[in-house]
Amino acid sequence: MGHPTSNQTPTTSKSRHPLSRPAMGRLEAGKAFGLLIIIALLALAGPAVGREPDPGPTASGATMTKYSMPPLTPEEERVILRQGTEPPFSGRYWRHAEDGSYVCRQCGQALFTSDQKFDSECGWPSFDEAIPGTVRERPDPDGRRTEIVCARCGGHLGHVFRGERLTDKNTRFCVNSLSLAFEPPVETTETAVFAGGCFWGVEAFFKTVPGVLSAESGYTGGHTERPTYEDVCTDRTGHAEAVRVVFDPGRVSYEALARLFFEIHDPTQLNRQGPDQGTQYRSAVFYQDERQKEIAADLTRHLKDLGWPVVTTLEPLTRFYRAEEYHQDYLSRHPGCPIHIRVPRFERHYEGK
Repeated sequence: MGHPTSNQTPTTSKSRHPLSRPAMGRLEAGKAFGLLIIIALLALAGPAVGREPDPGPTASGATMTKYSMPPLTPEEERVILRQGTEPPFSGRYWRHAEDGSYVCRQCGQALFTSDQKFDSECGWPSFDEAIPGTVRERPDPDGRRTEIVCARCGGHLGHVFRGERLTDKNTRFCVNSLSLAFEPPVETTETAVFAGGCFWGVEAFFKTVPGVLSAESGYTGGHTERPTYEDVCTDRTGHAEAVRVVFDPGRVSYEALARLFFEIHDPTQLNRQGPDQGTQYRSAVFYQDERQKEIAADLTRHLKDLGWPVVTTLEPLTRFYRAEEYHQDYLSRHPGCPIHIRVPRFERHYEGK
């Protein structure tokens, strides 16, 4: 998908899409004929008829779960499960301009927000950015393009193009409307609490995520009331340096934030992060309910399956104490300090220290 319209220059159109529309039509007809043959062969196989193909590994590494989404229509199955493409200028979200979030039609994962959408005149919904951690890229079978799929369920979304200079971000996620569902803005917020070493860097990273409304440094997981920074540094209060993140679940999911957490600190270091040592620097997820606990546990299992010796603890959230004001927004006021570096742990196997 992603053919430009006639208002784009011939040079750009030819270089990006070397096949003419009649040629593409013949190619699609050939694909359809081949698909009919495959379906006939599957019908002869018996028990496998009607079974959805394996969408591949999910974002959590667990079996895909449908989140109260209605069954897919045959046309949605053709696009989402069999990498099909809807006709250009036909989708219900091509000209859609309401405020809200665009979620995966198959599993309900929030993928894009309305402020990331722009009109590219290509005939399909276009976004210049995705919610972090929700969209996975992989080479398209045609050998030319880059396919995008939902990071949670593996459902086909469309393709991503870069270098067109249509927006300042120079990226166009070209998505099938049939792969999406729309959710209006939510009035409620959710809270996540993570501990990943020094809270300065963790707080700064979360503040950059679209959909995060606030991130503040503090202390939790201990037994001393109203601890100060000096108290926590004694390593005798039981508290961890942590960050409380308030977010809009309509724009970013708890799972996406948890995935980011595991990639912006080293979850394989026990009671330390780099030179900072002590239980106050432990890697921990402080969950508020069983859903958060289950998501964090799934992500932990997935990393372990990839060989990462994760030592992150999952602890029920108790009282969170906001840290002293001089700790809040520290890195933006001290730009020369070291910052956390994101490591894509969910995309590769552990190779040792």
